Amino acid sequence: TALANGMQAIIQANLLPASALVVEPAKVLFLNNALDHGILGPLGVQQAKEVGQSVLFLLVTNPGPGLGVLLAYWFGSKGELRQSVPGAVIIHFLGGIHEIYFPYVLMNPLTLLGVIAGGAAGTFTFTLFRAGLVATAAPGSIFAVLAMTPKESMVGVLMGILVSTLVSLAVCSLFVRRKNSSEALEQAQKESELLQKS
Repeated sequence: TALANGMQAIIQANLLPASALVVEPAKVLFLNNALDHGILGPLGVQQAKEVGQSVLFLLVTNPGPGLGVLLAYWFGSKGELRQSVPGAVIIHFLGGIHEIYFPYVLMNPLTLLGVIAGGAAGTFTFTLFRAGLVATAAPGSIFAVLAMTPKESMVGVLMGILVSTLVSLAVCSLFVRRKNSSEALEQAQKESELLQKS
């Protein structure tokens, strides 16, 4: 209810980039499906019926912020932790399983600032280009997102994903060096599993 009310207030105030303050923490707490299909999806469907597309379909499915935090760990880590990143990138960006990057955020909660900044920057870019999808992209892979992108929004969607990735990477890079160990990742993965079960 709190998520729904918060998102409604942000949408009505025409402050969509601020939705990242709700969306990104909710995703890490495994509320992404509830947020996407329970709140934003129905609103997006209504908007798409009126104008042919909706930016609301991109708020949760944008793979940019997650890709940015993964790349930050790849550039800023060593050893086993660094070696785990390419597989996570493939699963996240190409496979659309966003849950794979949640432990990387939980390992160092300061990186949440990066994914929030990336999400806000991406959403701002989407709105700047008046970009949107015709339906929810599920799973949220780059392929699914592009498959749901109308031709006139292709540049805007790609730019939004790129901007969100670069902003997330830049901000997360400030923090990833503080906790760089495979043990920390294993512990974060256990915490992530507990969150998913709850």
